[in-house]
Amino acid sequence: MSFPYRLFDITLLRRTPLSPSLCRFTFGGGDVRAMRTFAPDQRVKLFFPNAIGNPSALTRDKWLEDYQAMPPEDRPLRRTYTIRALRAGAGEVDIEFVLHGSTGPASRWALTATPGDRLQIVAPHEEADGDPGGYEWRPPVSLNHLLLLADETALPAVTGILEELAARPSPPETQAFIEIPLAGDRLPLPTWPSLKVNWAVRAETMRGAGEALVDAARDAQLPDMTNPTAAANELPDIDVDRAILWETQAAPADGRFYAWVAGEAGAVKAIRQILLKERGLPRSMTNLMGYWRRGQVLE
Repeated sequence: MSFPYRLFDITLLRRTPLSPSLCRFTFGGGDVRAMRTFAPDQRVKLFFPNAIGNPSALTRDKWLEDYQAMPPEDRPLRRTYTIRALRAGAGEVDIEFVLHGSTGPASRWALTATPGDRLQIVAPHEEADGDPGGYEWRPPVSLNHLLLLADETALPAVTGILEELAARPSPPETQAFIEIPLAGDRLPLPTWPSLKVNWAVRAETMRGAGEALVDAARDAQLPDMTNPTAAANELPDIDVDRAILWETQAAPADGRFYAWVAGEAGAVKAIRQILLKERGLPRSMTNLMGYWRRGQVLE
């Protein structure tokens, strides 16, 4: 049996600014031709230079063993990203970065990266056996109503999801609420008659990360099978400063509704309370993902 993920060596080919806060990085290399992606929110691990600036030089066949054996201060710094687009035949993969200053290793690298710079990435490969996982977009086949709640860190995945839906003969009725730092961060999105996109700009509202998405969860149109008194919606508490909030479900058998939520973990926790407990949405219809946590480091 083949391990579903593999280490790839990649080289930056070009950088394409998308907005004041977002930039697309296109990587290439012969390795990329063997890469695979399974969904618009396919997650991968990027390895950046370590704390003293040494680039990642893990060995393909034993990268995890090498990484775990290193003293923590020597390890390359790793972060999770979404594959925005993969053109395996051309040996190219696009990954979009949120630029938020030089405080984190990924954003710091992105601010100064130039074509020819090298990184390493762990991603699914073409010889993997079965489904490698690493994605949560698993809508029911008969989906007819979708709720998307996301901030800028999940915008690459949301854009890919909307592109996938727009290609269907009959896209579902979709409510998309997207929170972004600046007005200029609005990106072109696919359109269809039953898609409603609402952008919330933090610079205009002067509100904290995720607050607009919490309000959107209160106002979103939900299906009529909600039941706020259902015992199944009793929620165990999650300390988002100690654990990653990541509650995902298989595609529900009831295909009328599906919610995909990703953003700052504290906001996702509040949305979880609103959708499942206060508004009684069945847990089987929701995917709730804390992509990041204010003041914390998530690899």
